[in-house]
Amino acid sequence: MRNFRLLARRNFGLLWVGGFISFVGDWVLYIGMPISIYRITGSALATTIMFVCGVLPSIVLGSVAGVYVDRWDRRRTVIIGNLLLAATLLPLALVRGPETIWIVYIVVLVEAGIGQFVNPAVGALLPRLVETEELVAANSLNSAANNLSRVVGPPIGGVIAAASGITGVAVVDAVTFLAAAALVGSMRGVLDTPSAAATVEEGVRRWRKVWAEWLDGLRLIWADAVVRTLFLLVALSSIGEGVFRVLFILYAVEILKGGAAELGLLMSAQGIGAILGSVTLVAISVRVSPAKLIGWTTLLFGLIDLTAFNVPRLGASFAVVVALFFVVGIPGAMSFPTMFSVIQARVPDAYRGRVLGALFTTSSLLALVGLGIAGTLTVPLGTLTILNIQGLAYTFAGVAMLLLLTRAMAATRVKEQVATAG
Repeated sequence: MRNFRLLARRNFGLLWVGGFISFVGDWVLYIGMPISIYRITGSALATTIMFVCGVLPSIVLGSVAGVYVDRWDRRRTVIIGNLLLAATLLPLALVRGPETIWIVYIVVLVEAGIGQFVNPAVGALLPRLVETEELVAANSLNSAANNLSRVVGPPIGGVIAAASGITGVAVVDAVTFLAAAALVGSMRGVLDTPSAAATVEEGVRRWRKVWAEWLDGLRLIWADAVVRTLFLLVALSSIGEGVFRVLFILYAVEILKGGAAELGLLMSAQGIGAILGSVTLVAISVRVSPAKLIGWTTLLFGLIDLTAFNVPRLGASFAVVVALFFVVGIPGAMSFPTMFSVIQARVPDAYRGRVLGALFTTSSLLALVGLGIAGTLTVPLGTLTILNIQGLAYTFAGVAMLLLLTRAMAATRVKEQVATAG
C-alpha cells in the first residue's frame, strides 16, 4: 500500500487530481461531440473528418513540439496549455448547423496541436515529483485515473450532448481544463526545467537550433537499446490499436450480432478491468522487473484478445465475451505505464520532452497505418482474419519484449557496473 501514498504527496496529488478531472472532460467531449456532429450533419463522413483532425497534429507537430517542451518550464507549459485548451473550445458555441461545422474541425485541430505540448510536458514533469523507483507506481496511478474517467465520462457526455448539444459539451470540457490549470498552478517547489538549447552553439540560427535539438533526441532514442526496443513495442501496439478502432464496431455487429448496447457494455467491461490492472500494477511494480512485466502483460493481452475474437464462433455466450473483455483490460493497463516509466527513468531530463514527443508521434502515425490496414484488407480477408492478425501481433510483441528487452536491460546493467568499477 506504500505506493498509494503517492497521492498524499502535495505536488503529485495535485497533478493526479487535475489529470483525472481533465480526463473526464476529454471523455465527455470524445463521446458528446461525435453525437452532436452526427445530429447536426447526419453525415458519418463529417464525424470521420473530426477524428482525422485530432490525429494529424500529433504526426506533423508532436516530435518537434518536444524540443520546445525541453526548452520551457514544464509546469508553466502545462498551466498555459490547459488555459489555451479551455479558451479554444469557446468557438464551438457558434456551431449552429452544417454550414458552420468547419468550426469544429478548426477547434479539434488547434486542441490537438496544443496537446502536443501539454502531454510531453506532463510526462517530462512527473519524474521531478517522485523518486525513480516510484515512476511505475506513479504512471500506473495516472493510468487508473484515465481508466476511471473512461467509465465516468462517456455517460456524462451522452447526457450533456442530449440536453444541450455541442455547446454544453464544450463548456464542461473547458471547465475541466481550467480546474486542471488551477491545480497544477497550486504546486510548490517544482524546479524550473534546464534549457537543452544551451548545448547548441549560440551563433546558429533559431531554426537550425530546433533542427539540431530534434536530431539529438532521435539519436538518443537510437543509441539506447532499451528505449529503441520500447519504440518497437509502441510501433506494433499502435498499429494494432488503429486496426481495432475500425474493427471493434464490425466485431460487435458481424461476429457478436449486437449493436450500440453491446458495444458500450464491452467498452465499460474493459475499462473496469483496466482500473483493476492499474491498481494491481501499483501494488506489484516494485517486485517485478520491468522487462518481464512489459513482456508478459503484452503477451497475455494478445492471447486473451485472440480468445475473445474466436470464442463467439465456437458457441460462447455474450456473457463470456464480456468477461474476456474485462480480463483483457487488466494486462492492457499494465504494459504502457511500465514502458513509459522505463523511458522516463532512462532519458536525461533535458531530453525527455523530445523523446516523449517522438513517442506520441510514432504512436499516432502507426495508428493511421493500422486504420489503413483495417480499411483496405478487411473486405478481402474478413473481419475475423484481420482481428486474429492483430492479436498475433500483440502476442509476437510480448515474446519480442521478453527476449529483446530483457537482453537490452541486462546489457545496460553490465555496462553500468563496469563504469562504476572503473
